[in-house]
Amino acid sequence: MAEVRIHPRLSEVPAAAWDALHGGANPFVAHAFLSGLEQTGCLRPEWDWAPHHVALWEGDRLLAAAPAYLKDNSHGEFVFDHAWAHAYARHGLDYYPKLLCAVPYSPVTGPRLLAPNPELRIRLAQALVTEASRLGLSSAHVNFHPGSEDAAFDAGWLERADLQYHWRNDAGWSCFDDYLAAMDHKHRKNIRQERAKVARAGVGFRVVHGGDAGDAELAAMHGFYLQTFAEYGNAPALTLDFLRHLAATMPGQLVLVFAVHGGAPVAGALCLRGADTLYGRYWGAHVQLPGLHFETCYYQGIEYCLREGLHVFEPGAQGEHKIARGFLPTPVRSRHWIADPRFRDALADWCDRERAAIGQHRRWLAARSPFRRG
Repeated sequence: MAEVRIHPRLSEVPAAAWDALHGGANPFVAHAFLSGLEQTGCLRPEWDWAPHHVALWEGDRLLAAAPAYLKDNSHGEFVFDHAWAHAYARHGLDYYPKLLCAVPYSPVTGPRLLAPNPELRIRLAQALVTEASRLGLSSAHVNFHPGSEDAAFDAGWLERADLQYHWRNDAGWSCFDDYLAAMDHKHRKNIRQERAKVARAGVGFRVVHGGDAGDAELAAMHGFYLQTFAEYGNAPALTLDFLRHLAATMPGQLVLVFAVHGGAPVAGALCLRGADTLYGRYWGAHVQLPGLHFETCYYQGIEYCLREGLHVFEPGAQGEHKIARGFLPTPVRSRHWIADPRFRDALADWCDRERAAIGQHRRWLAARSPFRRG
């Protein structure tokens, strides 16, 4: 008989047993990534990411698991439910704490209900509801799950939708010129001009994998990350120790792109590599040069995918400007269980209208593709 156990630290779960549940294609659900966040100061108490991982055990055998957290706010989630929290507050009710199944600070679609078969995924979804009910929480949420997990959620889970912008090599391009040749003249010319500006400025590029990165390179990338957060007035979550941890435990999956000028790195993009996907996560720069952001964050990533044979490049959340550079609107999803039936009914209608609007907007955006038709 399977038993539900709650783990306040992922270190309680053997890494091999956890990683056997997800196949290793997505780096964000790897034991090394999630436990690294806990061990290197990225999940600070004041940001209310309290690990509360839900697992199904049969004796000493791990059957299924879900990365989960107790949250007293919606910081770092990228599925925005602040309006829901405000609605609760207006009725004198507490929306927080809530139970969230997700990867902290990572709006990346990937496995959330880690299990070898559909039946165990259903049981995990049920276990999330049972745990939220046991604790008297307002809700349980599963963010950025793949479509393959849809069947695990019964009618009590509300469905939300959003859009991101992803690059896909469905045409089998072998080099950047092949990629550009698929575009119309206007967009092809614009990209060439952007790249030329960076080249004329004397900027070169270097890609370093985690296993080859020295401490100075990791520190430089972390400095670029801090710079961006300082410019936007946000608090940076990832620590330098976390980057060191990734370089040591996921050496082939950490990908650092450095823009070099005058022999020194002046900008960088931090990426993670999956089985067939490159995930762009963070960028920063110490100089302002025309086209530097697009080259560092987008074109170098595309070049990497073409060179390495990766099929997809996800450069991060939001940003309709990415369409002109070949990143097309792609749906992402989340699920939400609401304990109070009155709010559940009201939010069900809200979610239906949101999904319809997102679908209409996606169709409108798709008509603005830079690629030639026919």
